[in-house]
Amino acid sequence: MFSRKVQLPALLLLAAAGHSVAQQPGDLTTEIELGAIITSGNTQERNVAYGVTVDYLLNDWEYQFTSDGLRNNKDGKTTAQRFYHVARARRDLSENNFLGLRGAYEADRFNGYDYQADITATYGHTWLTTVDNMSLDTEIGPGYRNSEGEEGSLSELILRAAAEYEWGISETANFYQNLALEFGQDSSIYRSESGIETEVMENISLRFSINIRHQTEVPEDRKKTDTQTSITLVWTF
Repeated sequence: MFSRKVQLPALLLLAAAGHSVAQQPGDLTTEIELGAIITSGNTQERNVAYGVTVDYLLNDWEYQFTSDGLRNNKDGKTTAQRFYHVARARRDLSENNFLGLRGAYEADRFNGYDYQADITATYGHTWLTTVDNMSLDTEIGPGYRNSEGEEGSLSELILRAAAEYEWGISETANFYQNLALEFGQDSSIYRSESGIETEVMENISLRFSINIRHQTEVPEDRKKTDTQTSITLVWTF
């Protein structure tokens, strides 16, 4: 692919795909997003990121699976590689209260862990129900996390507290902020995802997002905080 050296600026390949709204039990909602930066010439570099979300409504339960990851390759050497998969189930207990079940698996080639996996059960509440253009869900509950890495295996009980906020700024722009605190006996993980999506033409939007992950205790010579900033085009239909 890079056998011929040419002087080209960074080529930004941004794609995202399908979205449909699930309204009835049995309906399926999917969203696929892909972003890449490819350069050739004096420096050959490929940065690829993806995201997949699948929602399924069955009886009184809403199921969701998300998967996202990134891979950076510079001059034939992998410089970053991370995958994060989450499966969630939610059941409404009343108009504003719900039960949540969640399992997650994270593998980061360069953070000192082979993988970190956790499972939690939470109780949640929906706020801002009288505000048309805003929504806020909060939840909290216990869980269990297992970490496998360079320094061996670590299993610990955790307490997870999370909040998901959305604000419809206008008919064509939407802002979201997701926060999660996973308190552990030996190590805690804090996650933040901020983003804004603006419609640029029918069925096509521009999305800007910032993801921050901080872990209080990490293997030796590893950084505690990772940040990922991305800009992608989102195609919905």
